[in-house]
Amino acid sequence: MHSPARSSASRADDLRRDAAAASAPTRAGQVLLGLSVVLIAFNLRPVFGSLSVLLPEVMRDTGLGASGASLLTTLPLLCLGIFAVPAPALARRFGAERTLLGALLFICIGTLLRGTGSLPVLFVSSALAGACIAVGNVLLPGLVKRDFPSRAAMMTGMYTLAVCAGASSAAAFTVPLEQRVFGGSWTAALAFWALPAGVVLLLWAPFAIAAGPRAAAPSAHVGSLWRDRLAWQVTGFMGLQSSLAYIVMGWLSPMLRERGLDSATAGYVLGISILVQLGTCLVTPSVAARCRDQRGLALGLTVIIIGALLALLFAPLGGVWVWAVLLGLGQGGSFALALALIVMRSPDAGVTGQLSAMAQGCGYIVAAAGLLLAGLLRSWTGGFETSAVLMALVALGMAWSGWGAGRRLTVLQPPRGVSPARTGP
Repeated sequence: MHSPARSSASRADDLRRDAAAASAPTRAGQVLLGLSVVLIAFNLRPVFGSLSVLLPEVMRDTGLGASGASLLTTLPLLCLGIFAVPAPALARRFGAERTLLGALLFICIGTLLRGTGSLPVLFVSSALAGACIAVGNVLLPGLVKRDFPSRAAMMTGMYTLAVCAGASSAAAFTVPLEQRVFGGSWTAALAFWALPAGVVLLLWAPFAIAAGPRAAAPSAHVGSLWRDRLAWQVTGFMGLQSSLAYIVMGWLSPMLRERGLDSATAGYVLGISILVQLGTCLVTPSVAARCRDQRGLALGLTVIIIGALLALLFAPLGGVWVWAVLLGLGQGGSFALALALIVMRSPDAGVTGQLSAMAQGCGYIVAAAGLLLAGLLRSWTGGFETSAVLMALVALGMAWSGWGAGRRLTVLQPPRGVSPARTGP
């Protein structure tokens, strides 16, 4: 007969083995989820970067004027703002995973339809892709806050890096694809970027179908954020840094081509600028998390961005690569900081989703206005020099909002000594 002590020890060993077996899928699931978040993030920017470098060819072959080109580049960005707002409600209804699956499906369809060459279809498909990218933009920070609470800074850096990698890849490789692979067909080069979205769609589908809606985290009603000053400052920083980023993504290549660079070189300059963002995208959230507050970081990044932009507009072209690298460092850091602030300024995952919807919804509408105005200034004046004034004003607003958003506070909680009745942006 076995002694009670031996039986007890045997049962304990069995329990330990069962616990280890149960924890393995959980760890594997975490790795799969983290990888999937990164791969989804990669597909949230090629729609923008691929079009900007081929915009002159699109205008030439479709007869699209400068104002129409401004609308074409602005429309998907405007959709980023408009369709960010319903994203949390969709996630509550269907689950974040399934909502992201639907978004990926329509990103793939919208990107593929750009290959038809039809101008009306190009507008509609760009808007469709932009609307679904908005959903991904909003839901990813909430997934990070919910599923990686102890590694939020690292995961924010990873998926921000992936976003920048997608934008950089599209900017750098679309023109070579058009010229060397597709025989000069810009329609095929635009449609190509449906391929990586389709691959991630297939990878994500089994996980998303198995998942379902989860109980919402305790959080305040989203309406209260509209009366919170800090929430507006986070939104302002997100929107204004995005405005400069999309002016660069949409118009830097045409600007440089007007200054005398050939199309491939201008695309490479934009691609290098976005590629450099990978480094600062990865490290900025961790640096920000270690700082007492993020005000100085926000201000310093703004100064780097506007200085590099003005140099690219007016300095001799011999230094274009240096300015492109500096611009990438500044913009990669500011984008990562904007996303990190959404997580850092939220008390729980529910508020993260709401603040993400507000910051990206309003923020991308602001960014769309800046991008459209930059294009209209080009149409009205015949050159990009007047855009320098617009960029300087946007940078000034970015510095002001970043200084406020960088304070060590959380939304919906008044600072010490301030009444909870604080209202207004």
